[in-house]
Amino acid sequence: MADSLRDQLLKSGIVKQVREEKRPAAPSARPAQKGRPSKPPRHRVPAAATDADGINLARAYAMRAQTEASERKRAEQEAAEQARLRREQKQKIQQLLAGNTLNKADADQPRNFEYGGKIRRIYVDAAQLAALNAGELGVVQQGGRYVLVNRDIAEQVKAIDARQLALLVDPAAAGVGDDGVPDDLMW
Repeated sequence: MADSLRDQLLKSGIVKQVREEKRPAAPSARPAQKGRPSKPPRHRVPAAATDADGINLARAYAMRAQTEASERKRAEQEAAEQARLRREQKQKIQQLLAGNTLNKADADQPRNFEYGGKIRRIYVDAAQLAALNAGELGVVQQGGRYVLVNRDIAEQVKAIDARQLALLVDPAAAGVGDDGVPDDLMW
C-alpha cells in the first residue's frame, strides 16, 4: 500500500496520465519592446455576467442608478420652480391687497359663502352686504383670513391665482330669491 492515490487511479485506468505541456509565459513576463511601454493584460468579463445584448450587469446597474438620480434631480428642480412661482404669486397678491382692504372692525352682519368645500363667514356692514351681493365687492383669502376688496382688485387677484378668490358674485347672475336671501346662499 505504498502506492499513492495517483498511482492507484492510473493503474485502475479511471484516470489517464495528462502530459504537462509547456505553457506560454504570461504577457506581463514578456520583455518590453524599446520605445513602447508594456500594456497591462486585458481582463475578459465572464460570459455569465453579460446578457444577450452584451451589456455588463454592473454597467446596467450603473446606468439605472444614473437615470434614477437624474429623475430625482429633475423632480426637485420642478418642485423648486413651482415653489418659486407660488411665492411670486403670493407676493403680487399681498402688494395688490396692501391698503385696499375694506374690512371693518365694527361690522356686525355675517355673510356666509362656500369656499374650499366648507361654509365660511365674513362680517360686513349693511352697505357692504348689499354691495357684496350685487357683485360690486369680492372676498379674497389671504394668509388664513378673508379680506373684503373692490371688484377690480378681486378680478386682478383672480388673474394671478384663481384659488385665492373666495367669493365674487357675478352681477348678471346675482339675484335675490323670494325670501330676500341671495340665490348663492340657497341650500
